[in-house]
Amino acid sequence: MSAPGVQSFTKQGWDQVLAKVKRALVYMDAACAESLHWGCGSTRLLEAVGGPACHLREFEPAAVGGGAEQPKAVFVLSCLLKGRTVETLRNIICRSHFQYCVVVTAVDHAVHLTANHVPAAAAAELEGQQPVFEQLEEKLCEWMGNMNYTAKVLHIPLLLAPAAPHLALTPAFASLFPLLPQDVHLLNSARPDKRRLGSLAEVDANALSPELLLQIRCLVSGLSSLCEHLGVREECFAVGSFSRIIAADLANYVPAKNRRKTSAGRASVVFVDRTLDLTGAVGHHGDNLVEKIISVLPQLPGHTNDVMVNMVELTALQNEEENQNMVAPGCLAQSNDTAAKALWEALLNSKHKEAVMEVRRHLVEAASRENLPIKMSMGRVTPAQLTSYIQLFKNNLKALVNHCGLLQLGLATVQTLKHPQTAKWDNFLAFERLLLQSMGESTMPVVLNQLLPMIKPSNQRTNDDYSPEELLILLIYIYSVTGEFTEDKDLAETEEKVKKALAQTFCEESELSPLLQKITGCDSSINLTFHRSKIAVDELFTSLRDIAGARSLMKQFKSVYVPGNHTHQDLGRPSDLPQAHRDEGQMPGLGCQCKISSPTVTVVLMEATEIEASYRPLLKQVVEEIFDPERPDPVDIEHMSSGLTDLLKTGFSMFMKVSRPHPSDHPLLILFVVGGVTVSEAKMIKDLVLSLKPGTQVIVLSTRLLKPLTMPELLFATDRLHPDLGF
Repeated sequence: MSAPGVQSFTKQGWDQVLAKVKRALVYMDAACAESLHWGCGSTRLLEAVGGPACHLREFEPAAVGGGAEQPKAVFVLSCLLKGRTVETLRNIICRSHFQYCVVVTAVDHAVHLTANHVPAAAAAELEGQQPVFEQLEEKLCEWMGNMNYTAKVLHIPLLLAPAAPHLALTPAFASLFPLLPQDVHLLNSARPDKRRLGSLAEVDANALSPELLLQIRCLVSGLSSLCEHLGVREECFAVGSFSRIIAADLANYVPAKNRRKTSAGRASVVFVDRTLDLTGAVGHHGDNLVEKIISVLPQLPGHTNDVMVNMVELTALQNEEENQNMVAPGCLAQSNDTAAKALWEALLNSKHKEAVMEVRRHLVEAASRENLPIKMSMGRVTPAQLTSYIQLFKNNLKALVNHCGLLQLGLATVQTLKHPQTAKWDNFLAFERLLLQSMGESTMPVVLNQLLPMIKPSNQRTNDDYSPEELLILLIYIYSVTGEFTEDKDLAETEEKVKKALAQTFCEESELSPLLQKITGCDSSINLTFHRSKIAVDELFTSLRDIAGARSLMKQFKSVYVPGNHTHQDLGRPSDLPQAHRDEGQMPGLGCQCKISSPTVTVVLMEATEIEASYRPLLKQVVEEIFDPERPDPVDIEHMSSGLTDLLKTGFSMFMKVSRPHPSDHPLLILFVVGGVTVSEAKMIKDLVLSLKPGTQVIVLSTRLLKPLTMPELLFATDRLHPDLGF
């Protein structure tokens, strides 16, 4: 049996759910559906339900109830059983004919006590009891119309959507995002003058809104269940002010404290704020095919981490616009197809070119196994070549069924390679490299001035030009990679020019995208005045300034920018050079010319070598610091105390040789990026840990998979402090 991990944790949870669903009508919310999608697939659920009809429905107020022939219902929910969630439960049950109801919640009963304002002392006395669930069970029977009917409420930790053995997402927390300095002003508006916060460094759990605190506690509940499954006693660490709050909550979560007393294994859990490095979130430097697929293909409805793959090509329908919605879309998650899953994991861990070749290899092998008339061709892989292989399966139903998962990944690859946005990826990359070089040689106003000519209204843009959303991505890149900068008159004037150009562009859009509607607060460009647009852009630049200052509280991880320079490499004396070089007066390497009058001249020749400016990911810096062989006490990686013993250790360490907890102490590292992670970053972390400390296992967790366009949506969200928890 393999060691426990994110996939076995998710499978174990869903096995418990599937044991309850036989011949039931199943209602499920979007986050649990996404966990099922990546964890074991909807096919397993439908098989477990049994019966000829599909008994799977979305949990929503308008959901259709059960008829007289459907006496059993199972509700699978990612959220707290409170408020609107309970109202929706009641409404569905009251218009149905259920006699047996099971309600599964991904949130522990201890969090329900907190949500119902039960004091900690009283909650401690209730250990082993579940009064909130018991009360709801009585209500369920009441709504079913007979107190003798059967009702059961239970907690199953359906936290994760495992994308790979080393990578898992938390769909229920896709909108959770670290606070920005501007959020401090909003927090202060609800506090008396004497208790005003000076900066993000002063924000603790007591300063947060009750809704945000509960959201964090729900996440902590799920992470504690994961650690229980892994059999580990975790040490909690944090990089960033928001991560500090989450790490402290996990360290001091009472059920987790009790669990740690009997846990045999050890692990380090390190939380990192995404806001400390948005360059990696919006940049195009990741040479990964999956990252491009996620970026260019449309999102699968109701999901945050998967995409729609157009499957019309494998049908007899014409591949035209009106037929796109007639065939169910394919996707990336292939949890029940062993061959497709192997290909998916290979794509996650390969560079773009290798990944495309891997897709070709899998298609060729599958076609050979089915005895399809495949014509082998070597050399560069083209979309046309992959399409020709995929088309071989089209009229062979058995082959189509056998390799459906593989064909979905093949079509995702073809559609991405042919997508116009993929060609633009290289344009972004080239401009980002240019920006990196400019930053070393120029001031911020000069860098922003390079952006000005690219801001064009819709009637002047070609396909190669940047849309308003793409300009926002470039601005986020600039401000995040630059970090703190000196404000002066030139910068203020240049920013004002960029603001006006952007505001005018927003006004002249023929149609406002959902993101622009969110930013401007206007649903139509017809109603968007320049004044209103300018106010929105001013607020946008406040957020950009916040991004630039996000690392100001860091001591060690202050920069993600490595400036370029000219270094000199000692090439030795002329007599040490090859005769051909001495004769021609050439320098090897960059072809530098040098006049040499005599081979006996004793001067040392130097070759000027230019090192390009580069981006150094914060996550890379964090992992390198964790596994530094010198094991220095981390400066910006804070350890979160879980009680008096830890505090005493920390205190004694000032006077005695008491080793402080270090994130490299344990054989398992769980790195949780709060606010999203890219596929390339997850691969980079995995590869880095393997090279720095081969015996250590690493699991990358995050709230969601990121693509460049996701970041503006998260960054300019208005509900960070008051998330909608359904009540």
